[in-house]
Parts: sequence; structure tokens; C-alpha cells
Amino acid sequence: MRNIAVIGLGYVGLPLAVAFGEKRPVVGFDINAKRIGELQRGHDVTREVSSEELANASHLRCTDSLDDLKDCTVFIVTVPTPIDEFKTPDLTPLIKASETVGVVLKPGDIVIYESTVYPGATEEVCVPVLERLSGLKFNEDFYAGYSPERINPGDKEHRVTTIMKVTSGSTPAIAAEVDALYADIITAGTHKASSIKVAEAAKVIENTQRDLNIALMNELSMIFNRLGIDTHEVLAAAGTKWNFLPFKPGLVGGHCIGVDPYYLTHKAQAIGYHPEIILAGRRVNDGMGPYAAAELVKAMIKRGVTIADSRVLVMGLTFKENCPDLRNTRVVDVIDELRDYGCVVDVTDCWADPVEAKHEYGLKLVAEPQQGFYDAVLLAVPHNDYAAMSAADLRGFAKQGAVLFDLKGALPLGEADLRL
Repeated sequence: MRNIAVIGLGYVGLPLAVAFGEKRPVVGFDINAKRIGELQRGHDVTREVSSEELANASHLRCTDSLDDLKDCTVFIVTVPTPIDEFKTPDLTPLIKASETVGVVLKPGDIVIYESTVYPGATEEVCVPVLERLSGLKFNEDFYAGYSPERINPGDKEHRVTTIMKVTSGSTPAIAAEVDALYADIITAGTHKASSIKVAEAAKVIENTQRDLNIALMNELSMIFNRLGIDTHEVLAAAGTKWNFLPFKPGLVGGHCIGVDPYYLTHKAQAIGYHPEIILAGRRVNDGMGPYAAAELVKAMIKRGVTIADSRVLVMGLTFKENCPDLRNTRVVDVIDELRDYGCVVDVTDCWADPVEAKHEYGLKLVAEPQQGFYDAVLLAVPHNDYAAMSAADLRGFAKQGAVLFDLKGALPLGEADLRL
């Protein structure tokens, strides 16, 4: 039985390490010593894994020491793959993780990547790093695989073991071994792709498809708004047809849907093709924050509110509900735009880490917003705690006649003054 190392213990790596750690020896490696200390004490700040689940993973050992990786023969890399300020893939974490693995790589070892990349990145970018650091030759001395992550942060129903896993390997024999490795823990089954590139492409189009569908809903929302029609009413009516897809308008952030399409378009442009539909969808979705802010400001003006120095409460900052993840949250686009209009914006979030919010976005979260204080209340992220509140409860934070903006349509029809 091979010893496994999982490199990167974030939203993707930790649940995977725990799943393997219930059955076989696993070393969970992360360069963040604070993170390792928390996990060793049985606490996961991402809330993806409970203390009980950590305790049940009796074969898992978390470490930040490179020496602890030397006896491992399978390395699964689960580091983030973000984009930079120019919306270009930033492969720095992936390259650094490959350098880490390369130092301890031995003949016969397998390196499996789960990070989202463009087709070809594993063999074109990562493998050369492994060869350079290890002095070994690819597909002779060591091998590679790719099995794209499908973690949905905050989702307690679809977990790593209950989501079908796409697998692949750099040779037919390694593909079979990688597939068998995951099949040992994935109860939903596996799908063995014919090549690493096919598996990479499958991952990157999963979220590209979702991005385009949401972009369509956002564009429809802007059209229906001008026609004086409630978009959610239209979607409810259209949804009575059996094959209508249940997407809704909204902000598109996070580390997947709002990022992955740029990996595909980057590779497409590198081979001489300029993608039009994918980038059009990205433009629509990236523009929804300023659009939402403008709609709120117009509604406030119609209520007679003076926008300069008006007070707005934004409820929810994370990129999705019931999840503490602040990466690439597009709520900040709304906040920044409202501030440009002259609004004074307070932000509250029952899931977000105040220290992280301050560090990443310079925002000081308000723990307990004042009652009867605001000219507008924006329900941006309907965490369960907020979704359980009635419209009257939400209006309790506002002055008489203030605007209640239900960004994601969480409230029953007619209870908010505005929604996308």
C-alpha cells in the first residue's frame, strides 16, 4: 500500500486527506504553520471538516516539515490556482508546490494534481519542475496523474466521497492505479479519462458552463428590469418546463466559477483562438457588482434619500452562503461602487473572519448593526442566519421608508423593494 501525501490543506486538500486518513497512512502537508497547529488541535477554520471527522481520520498526520514527506510515494497537490490583477492565470502556488514535491521525489513515485488548470498545464508546467528538482525523468522514473477537485465549499450534502471523481494518468498503467486509489474512498464512483489533458479540460469547462448560464440570467435580469418585470417570477414560470435549467442571477465570485474560465481563455489565446462567448459571459458577470450598486442608488433616490453620506448596511461578504471563504468575493464590488457614490457602508457577516476581512479588503466588520439606523439594507449573502429573518426583521435595521435590496431573491416575492 502506497503512503499518500496531500500537499495543501485548504478547502480541497483537507477533506481529501481526512477521507484517505480514515483508511490508510496519510501525511497532510501545508506551509502555513498556524494552519497545521489548528488542525493538530482538531479545529478546521474553514468549517469543511468537523472535529469529529478529524479525530476519525486516525491515520492522518498533519505537518509543515518537508522531512515528513520522504517516505510518501503518492503526492496529491491541492493548492489554489488564482488569477492575477490582469485576469491571467497565476501558477505560482502550483509551481512552488511542484518544487516542494520535486525535492523529495523518488523513482516509482506518482504526483497527482487536483488544482484547476488549463489543458496541458500538468505536463507542460508542473512536470518540468518535478524533473528539474528531482533529477528524474518523467514516465521512466516517476509518473503523473490528474484528478480535478469538485469540492463545493459549505455544501454538507455533496462531499468529496459522494461526488463522482474524474481520474487520469500519464500512462495506461498509472491511470489504472490512480483510478483504483480514488475508487477506494469515492463511494459515488470514478470516471477514468483517456488522458491528463482530457481530465484537465473536463474540469475547466464545468465551471465555464455554469459561468455562462449565470451570465445569461444576469443579462436577462437587466432586460426584464427595464421592462418592469420581476426576473424571479419569469424564472419560476419558465422553470415549469422539465428541461429548463434552474440558474438565477447574482454575483459570481469564489475561487472556481469566477476564475476557471480565464484559464481556458488564456490557453485558447495562446494557441491563436480568441474566445468570444466565454469572455462575453465574464464581462457580464464581472459587471454585476457596479450594476447592483447603481440600481440600489436609483431606488434610494426615488425614496428621497440624499446619497452623499447615506448609510447602507451590507449583510454578507463571503463569496457564497454558509461558508467563511472570502476569496474573490464580488460583494466588494458592490461596496466599492456604493462608496464611490458617497454612501457610508457598514458590512456584517456571521460567517466571515473579521481579521481576514480586514487583511484582504480593508473592511472592518460590524458585529451588531444598529436598529433603525440605515437608509438601505442590502441582503447580499443569505446565510442561514439571515435567511431565517423575515423582511420585517431586516427592515428593523433601517429607517422608515428605507430600501430593502434582496440581491439573490432569498425573500418571498413582494417582500423586498428591489432584487436582481
